[in-house]
Amino acid sequence: MKPTLFLLAAGMGSRYGGLKQMDGLGPNGETIMDYSIYDAIKAGFGKLVFVIRKDFEDDFRKKIVSKYENHLPVEVVFQSLDKLPEGFTVPEGREKPWGTNHAVMMGEDVIKEPFAVINCDDFYGRDSFQVMGKFLSELPEGSTGKYAMVGFRVGNTLSESGTVSRGVCATDASQYLQSVVERTKIERKDDGIIRFLDDDGTTWTGLEESTPVSMNFWGFTPDYFAHSDEFFKDFLSLESTKTNLKAEFFIPLMVDKLIREQKATVKVLDTTSKWFGVTYPEDRPDTVAKIAKLIEEGVYPEKLF
Repeated sequence: MKPTLFLLAAGMGSRYGGLKQMDGLGPNGETIMDYSIYDAIKAGFGKLVFVIRKDFEDDFRKKIVSKYENHLPVEVVFQSLDKLPEGFTVPEGREKPWGTNHAVMMGEDVIKEPFAVINCDDFYGRDSFQVMGKFLSELPEGSTGKYAMVGFRVGNTLSESGTVSRGVCATDASQYLQSVVERTKIERKDDGIIRFLDDDGTTWTGLEESTPVSMNFWGFTPDYFAHSDEFFKDFLSLESTKTNLKAEFFIPLMVDKLIREQKATVKVLDTTSKWFGVTYPEDRPDTVAKIAKLIEEGVYPEKLF
């Protein structure tokens, strides 16, 4: 069975100043997600599922979904603040969405096969889709608890504009994930060594070039939805969730719980792909230039679809 690509496209794009998922960066108005989908199809993915906000459904279907409907099956699902388990209500004053794992939960009714989850505003590169597609397609039918994460080499994910935040991964000898620690300031120093700022705010610690980091590219089997449904109730019941109107149910939170309870394993898949993306408006010209260079080198055709 071919795996499904699940694209998280419900983000507000507030720092970027608009819906960056729909920003045309390629020569014919291609978005970053267009390149991801092109790579995913080449890697053997057989279905697309988008999670979006209901308020931009019409525009999204017209500009995005229409490109792919003649190529492979496409589903659209919706993330909303009030999509909660029975017995729970939105805390008074809360406006912020519930986070990435809540977005993933929206796909439960339409995904019955192994699937990969990606951000729509990150350029992941072809090799990353190939390694994930291979992992998911080779899983024995009916597999449960056998998950994966593309571990980008930290040296391939840095910005020329300043520090970046990355989930630094610890793995065992067999390359299974043990933990992910968010480091909010990582950069290459003048001596060429990559370092991150420790929690004390003063000490910089070195990182090897090939240290795996998470860029939110995950692979799951459908049992992940049931685990998420159960843990989301626990998350909503926490007093800290009730009082913190910005508390979010993130994918790493769910994954970490399953690893600790030995309910799942997560294989960290090495990739040679170089990540880039658009976080702030200033990033846009560089991203356009990088895509143009890949087209010039023959990695992508000038017109994708």
